[in-house]
Amino acid sequence: MRRVILAVTGTIAGLVALLSFKSHSPTVPVAATTGTVGGSSSSSSSTSSSSSRTIPGEFQSVAGPLTAGETAITGKVASTVYGPVQVQLIVKSNKIVKVAILEQPTNTIHDIQIGEFAFPKLIGETLAAQNAKIDAVSGASYTSAGYISSLQSAVDHGL
Repeated sequence: MRRVILAVTGTIAGLVALLSFKSHSPTVPVAATTGTVGGSSSSSSSTSSSSSRTIPGEFQSVAGPLTAGETAITGKVASTVYGPVQVQLIVKSNKIVKVAILEQPTNTIHDIQIGEFAFPKLIGETLAAQNAKIDAVSGASYTSAGYISSLQSAVDHGL
């Protein structure tokens, strides 16, 4: 009889703990730089698609209206096993001054976390190197390869 009471009490306590657990939903960041190496700003959006997130039309230009002498160059969409990656460069006097991520994998929270970790590093390296010959980020090999592929297509098209 004691074992039954103990089992029922334990089951009820576990069920109460399980039902009182509150989870949170993540936000999807958009990586963009303001033009300094390693500096980045991000904004959040609660909309996401099943495989990738495309930035709405108003963000197709990284910094809104371009200043005199700036040109926006959009790279081709690079398909990775986790989803598409696409970058946009802002070039002034043949120098990359800003980089934005237009598409990135967002299938899972892990994809989002990898993007939050990898894209700022990749953007910083791009601004420092001023070309597509940059190193991949460890732990984000496929995402890095997609970024570099899209970056190379933009560089080939505009620099």
